Amino acid sequence: MIKFIFKAILRDKNRSLLPITVVATGVLLTIALSGYLSGMLGDIIDQNARFQTGHVKVMTRAYADNVDQMPNDLALLGIDEVHEELNNDFPNYTWVNRINFGGIIDAPGENDQSKGQGPASGMAVELFSDSSGEVDRLNLKESLEEGKIPEKSGEILIGYEFADKLNVKVGDELTFMGSTMYGSMTFSKFIISGTVRFGVAAMDKGTIIIDFTDAQQMLDMADGTGEILGFYKDEVFMQDEVQEMREEFNAKHASSSDEFAPIMKTLGEQSSMGTYLDLVDSVSGMFVVIFVLVMSIVLWNTGLIGGLRRYQEFGIRLALGESKGHIYRAMIYEALLIGTIGSVIGSALGIGVTLLMQRYGIDISGMMKDATMMMPTVLKSKFTPQLLYIGFIPGVLAMVIGTMLSGIGIYKRETATLFKELEV
Repeated sequence: MIKFIFKAILRDKNRSLLPITVVATGVLLTIALSGYLSGMLGDIIDQNARFQTGHVKVMTRAYADNVDQMPNDLALLGIDEVHEELNNDFPNYTWVNRINFGGIIDAPGENDQSKGQGPASGMAVELFSDSSGEVDRLNLKESLEEGKIPEKSGEILIGYEFADKLNVKVGDELTFMGSTMYGSMTFSKFIISGTVRFGVAAMDKGTIIIDFTDAQQMLDMADGTGEILGFYKDEVFMQDEVQEMREEFNAKHASSSDEFAPIMKTLGEQSSMGTYLDLVDSVSGMFVVIFVLVMSIVLWNTGLIGGLRRYQEFGIRLALGESKGHIYRAMIYEALLIGTIGSVIGSALGIGVTLLMQRYGIDISGMMKDATMMMPTVLKSKFTPQLLYIGFIPGVLAMVIGTMLSGIGIYKRETATLFKELEV
């Protein structure tokens, strides 16, 4: 019977083409939206982890209480011992030093005149260490607009919009003016080795990056760091695991009353990311459920319309002696096949669109010119295993349920009145 119905679907395009097209379109939209939401929300988490929070972060208790102020006077000292402890206790994580600092950047010009000045937000990372993975983690090579990654002390990377504002280019000299860990003034000269497009509007407009050792010297932070960030070696954030790490590490240092004792915080405990993580889970799930329900109603109606349009056909089959139960089952089998065919086609197209969006994304940089929030300017989709089956929920179930409801009318037909109906 299934084989017979399948041949009927292929041969009678007037009966099957529209339902299959509607099912495929609905499934395509369901999968494309689900992948896009997963990618967009996940990218924002990943962006914050790489540039700000890490998967976990170790700092002093006093620093943690004032972290938004970048208080390097409360920095973590004796970092070799801390790194040894972290590597022994949590070998699956890569631990890197970061120093965040602020100051004024001056671009010297001719005749002791300044070409431009501006406030800068600085980030010191381990550029010269291959084991740190910071260059790849921050995607610096691919983000270079001009020049190269610093290869020696005294070189600096600068946001491309910041460079335009200061009227400087690769090879020009910059002077940093700020304060050290102990509150004294510091002046340091750097050579621009490259300009970078971070993909975050707030950073492109005022961020500089130098090597960690240069920052230690400039800020009088020998054997010190502002923060130690931990990243799982597969670069995947696992919330349950980092919670256990935090509890274990903090319990180890809980007996100390020193405000400079180290403390560990997870990504979810920083920059209001905990609220965002909860929001991601609820919002993405809510959007998917709503969209699946909407598409289910659309496809349900498709099944109803398909059954009603064939009302006369069913009357003829009943008049010829076919049983009501047989017709009803045939309708359901047919809806199941149409839903499956449409879902397979829609899933293939939806996954294709998702993979394409995962690679290229949508550039929203034009909408982010005045943004100060840390979020990517290219929004990408993300392929997840659930995309392989989520489209079949509206594609098959809704089609079958719609057909079942429309088919109830078959049992209400009276055989005695069939010929009168057919004469009309």
